[in-house]
Amino acid sequence: MRILRIAGVLALAGVLAGCAASGPETAQSSVATPGETTANAEPITIASGLDAPWSVIRLEDGGALISQRDDGRVIELTAGGEQREAGTVPGVVSGGESGLHGLAVLEEDGERWLYAYHGAEDDNRVMRMPLTGEDWSLGLDVDRLEVVVDGIPRASNHNGGRIAFGDDGMLYVSTGDAGDGERSQDRSDLGGKILRMTPEGDPAPGNPFGTLVYSLGHRNVQGLAWDSEGTLWASEFGQNTWDELNRIEPGGNYGWPDHEGMADAEDAIDPVAAWAPADASPSGIAIVDDIAYVAGLRGERLWLLDVSDPDAEPHAVFAGQFGRLRDVVAGPDGTLWVLTNNTDGRGSPGEGDDRLLQLTLPEG
Repeated sequence: MRILRIAGVLALAGVLAGCAASGPETAQSSVATPGETTANAEPITIASGLDAPWSVIRLEDGGALISQRDDGRVIELTAGGEQREAGTVPGVVSGGESGLHGLAVLEEDGERWLYAYHGAEDDNRVMRMPLTGEDWSLGLDVDRLEVVVDGIPRASNHNGGRIAFGDDGMLYVSTGDAGDGERSQDRSDLGGKILRMTPEGDPAPGNPFGTLVYSLGHRNVQGLAWDSEGTLWASEFGQNTWDELNRIEPGGNYGWPDHEGMADAEDAIDPVAAWAPADASPSGIAIVDDIAYVAGLRGERLWLLDVSDPDAEPHAVFAGQFGRLRDVVAGPDGTLWVLTNNTDGRGSPGEGDDRLLQLTLPEG
């Protein structure tokens, strides 16, 4: 089984490398309906003209929602491949790396609720509001806006921002240390943590400390995903030496600010994989058939790791072909959706140059 899994990963690497050889022009010029694939497995663009996008989530009807960090807008991508604005999340205050970040959707009592992590005037917070309408007419019922959790520390950087519902029905929220590493070791502080809560924002039953805190000692987590065994994984920005992919344990301490990367310390859990920030700066992650796909910002590549194999080594594909990669999610019919983020204040092309790409995975 291990040999077959490794072969599958290497096959994917070959397919993606072949895609990359065609250059970014292929993706820029080819626009398609979500789920559509091409015979030669080249990347296709399913959404374009995006402005500093941060998160993409798929909807059950085949469409998707995309958050835009700086203007707080939520873009709807319909199952038919159309783009429109679903609405603007109220209260978003952008600046530096802060703004509208992660999105999640929950069906509850016959209603769909949109959850949004965003920077406000003095903090980061998670809000929720009903998501109204159907395909091509989604809207945000801002009159019923509710606070799920607030008081998460905010700064010009290290704001965390990924949110996701687990199979347990609980909401998981990643936060950053807001530039103060001591927060990460303070159990009473929401910064530098992974939080676990009910959909209404109360501490989830079974949390290790009886509070919202699920794990601590993080610097800036921006990716959350679960493997086939239900284990939570998180990607984390390091400082100057090591970025990390961590297997999350309830109550686990991941060492920041005392440790970074493979420290082999008694008081911290080491990452499963670590990269130099120039090669990664990881943001969103997806796990498909126990292969973790990690989107790299500064590294401008997609990292792959078989999380079921303790001896597996990560390797990269797509290096430098589409610029900064902010998020990755499982697409329909064995595809990956990858969100670019090249309008992030680093002298890249002008506003609205980002897109959502679809990649075809090999069978088996």
